[in-house]
Amino acid sequence: MRRRITALVTATVIGGALATAPPVAAAPQIDFCGNQCNDITPPGQNGNATLTDILLHKTLGTRPAHAADQLGKYAALPSNYQGLTSDTIGRFFNDSSFGVPAGQVESTVKPRSDVTITRDKATGVPHVQGTTRAGTEFGAGYAAAQDRLWLMDVMRHVGRGQLTSFAGGAQGNRDLEQQFFSAAPYTEQELQQQIDAAAATGPRGVQALADAKSYLDGINQYVKQSHDGRYFPGEYVLTGHVDAITNAGTIEPFKLTDLVVLASVVGAQFGAGGGGEVQNAVAKLAMQERYGVEQGEKVWQSFRAENDPEAVKTVHDGQKFPYGNTPASPQGAALPDQGSVSGQQLVFDPTGSAKGAAVPSQAEHRGMSNALVVSGKHTESGHPVAVFGPQTGYFAPQLLMLQELQGPGISARGASFAGLSFYVLLGRGQDYSWSATSAAQDITDTYALELCDPSGKPATKDTNYYRHRGQCLPMDTVERKDSWKPTVADGTAEGSYTLRSYRTKYGPVTHRATVGGKPVAYASLRSSYFHEIDSVLGFQQFNDPDAIRSAQDFQRAASAVNYTFNWFYADSKDIAYFNSGTNPVRDPNVDPAMPVKADAGFDWQGWNPDGNTAAYTPAAQHPQSINQDYYISWNNAQADGYASGGADKSAVHRGDLLDSRVKRLISSNTPVTRVNLTQAMADASLTDLRAEKVLPDLLKVIDSAPVSGPAADAVTKLKVWAAKGGKRAETSQGSKAYTDADAIRIMDAWWPFLVNAEFKPGLGDAAFGAMAGVLPINETPSGWQQEVPGKHVGTPHAGSAYQHGWWGYLSKDIRSVLGAPVAGPMGAKFCGGGDLGRCRQVLLDALTKAAAQPIAEVYSGDGDCKAGDQWCADAIIHRPLGGITQDKISTQNRPTFQQVVEYPSHR
Repeated sequence: MRRRITALVTATVIGGALATAPPVAAAPQIDFCGNQCNDITPPGQNGNATLTDILLHKTLGTRPAHAADQLGKYAALPSNYQGLTSDTIGRFFNDSSFGVPAGQVESTVKPRSDVTITRDKATGVPHVQGTTRAGTEFGAGYAAAQDRLWLMDVMRHVGRGQLTSFAGGAQGNRDLEQQFFSAAPYTEQELQQQIDAAAATGPRGVQALADAKSYLDGINQYVKQSHDGRYFPGEYVLTGHVDAITNAGTIEPFKLTDLVVLASVVGAQFGAGGGGEVQNAVAKLAMQERYGVEQGEKVWQSFRAENDPEAVKTVHDGQKFPYGNTPASPQGAALPDQGSVSGQQLVFDPTGSAKGAAVPSQAEHRGMSNALVVSGKHTESGHPVAVFGPQTGYFAPQLLMLQELQGPGISARGASFAGLSFYVLLGRGQDYSWSATSAAQDITDTYALELCDPSGKPATKDTNYYRHRGQCLPMDTVERKDSWKPTVADGTAEGSYTLRSYRTKYGPVTHRATVGGKPVAYASLRSSYFHEIDSVLGFQQFNDPDAIRSAQDFQRAASAVNYTFNWFYADSKDIAYFNSGTNPVRDPNVDPAMPVKADAGFDWQGWNPDGNTAAYTPAAQHPQSINQDYYISWNNAQADGYASGGADKSAVHRGDLLDSRVKRLISSNTPVTRVNLTQAMADASLTDLRAEKVLPDLLKVIDSAPVSGPAADAVTKLKVWAAKGGKRAETSQGSKAYTDADAIRIMDAWWPFLVNAEFKPGLGDAAFGAMAGVLPINETPSGWQQEVPGKHVGTPHAGSAYQHGWWGYLSKDIRSVLGAPVAGPMGAKFCGGGDLGRCRQVLLDALTKAAAQPIAEVYSGDGDCKAGDQWCADAIIHRPLGGITQDKISTQNRPTFQQVVEYPSHR
């Protein structure tokens, strides 16, 4: 082993030396930010590690340079934000000015004559300077491979449903490939068709294709050089793709269709809204069964929370943008018969260690990301201030990478998804910055296809033929046959399975059921299906200084993005907002929240199944604004009248945490600065939404009479915690213990008991369970808690919390009990049937159970944490996607790439 390590170390040093040139400062760039632009992306820029790096990490705990040097900055903000000053912002964020001063140059590489890649000492971020556009893009690809080659390879296999055969059969690998293959099951020919279609859109499409080809040339040059020089990522050895001694084996070159796959992974996770109509229908029917049709519909609509008048909205200047609303008398619904729904099988013929994986895991659609943007009318300098960024999850290495691109027609610095970094996706230009949050407005509908048998026999739920335009058509199938053997990196037993997607003109089949006794297949159709790379035209403009000279220019560019994002913009004069996405024009009589009969006159207007095109709402009908007093977004509702996806956008939303803090600054006439806007974000990131927005009303009910017995001590602790702001904050940086730890434990234990006790008696087990399937009752940093108290599901340690939960429902119900005004009340009174005394007893009984619940049950432990370790249960853990792991950090609900910007001047 020592001989192998020595050989690889030598090869790494030699290979690195051959690729470098004497360090020189990056050429000065046009930069109007005046050292007032900062950003950060933990854990670090360097996501590649040689075999030597990985072995040293496993044995000595060391990490390659720049693999973790942004993690400490990021982790330190929660304990230090209250004392933040303009002089100390750099302790917690990187300087994101253009270029690299001479004294800060770490390395200079010229992978070919028309491009130079300069890296800075502080972060190792690549600053790519091209004398030609092709050279700039070549450099972007080369730098991406330097920093994320293994991750890029992993993700192109994830999107194709081939990760297990590439990286091993660990359960996490299976979950990833199943999740993304089910959303975008394309053939290679279909991937190429999407490239051809995008290139045919006009000059920008032609340019995007040329840029992508140059980018791939850069990636593939690094692939060849690193393989020949033996300084490639060590995971290729650990997974058996390359022999450590002979160097035999291959690292497959990247191709254009890989970029489409990577785009589909990003779009499916962060830019696809809607869906879930089958689960909605099951919940609605259960409520009608419980309450009767008329009252059940009323109860369902209150849980649906469509256009909740109490929901916090990004656009609050009085504009209305009606879209996606339920009509007064819906037509065309295809509701399943009770008990007939079954999920479409995705995994077939499992063998070996794949046994027991025949039912695919359900994708978790998380919103993530936030933004705080304030107009210059309310700032100290008179110039806009923005603190914003996406929350793409915590991984090692990070999915996003930082870069600066400078060349003909390109001038930008910021973050891009690894493998799609031929443009900066979120970041800054010469005199403007932009960012996005997931919008999740409804661009996905579920259609019920009548099943048929071509022989004329009666169809069954398992039949793979469906009626369409007078014909009995076969479903087409896309398969991935995966097999794996134990690897050094994995250790699981060998196994295999086949992933099979059944596809129709209306998209992939997700469920089977009967409707009125007839078998149907439910298929999911999203407007971005078969259009995974159309958004490239918008991103290209974001990077073009000639295309973006104003807020209006930015909105126009954002309208070219077909994924569902909320876009935010700031320069020295203006702020702006635009909601992107190809919103299909529906039949006005269709309820978008319910499954719809296919091929029955209720399809999208202008829909053509060949290529999946339709009529889309024009840009003017999308929520948008310029120079509103401020904008906030934490995946909340966009605007009045805009039915924006899930039931989570109710009376209480985590967006309230941002909105209240920014509003407080403005209403108190406190001049907004980069410092206090960052403080507002950081304060919200530590606040338990339940403690700030719901607990005060719960305590009012409890305090309607004297409290005695075991609950009294719990009430006292909760009051003290709430009075101090309801924070989940460490006693001191690195203490791994919370201030008010017992109050937090009580709240975490109480919530599932409380929601069960308050709502289940009225809804009944079936409706309660069905609605919990639509919207989980509780999403804390330690993971989702479903209807069973103490049962955690979903992903713990994810950092993003409080998006999904029944906080709004509970708030409305409790305020109704208190006799307080409620706009858009619940469709029934739940807590104690609306009686204050009975409701109070419900709360106290649940609280007594919670206070007595052992901490080891509240925080049940997992593979990363012991049962009862409260801090660890909440801690952020970077999920390893390679051989280098990262240390746990204390929870904070915050973007994973974040900018703090204020421009003093403009072109």
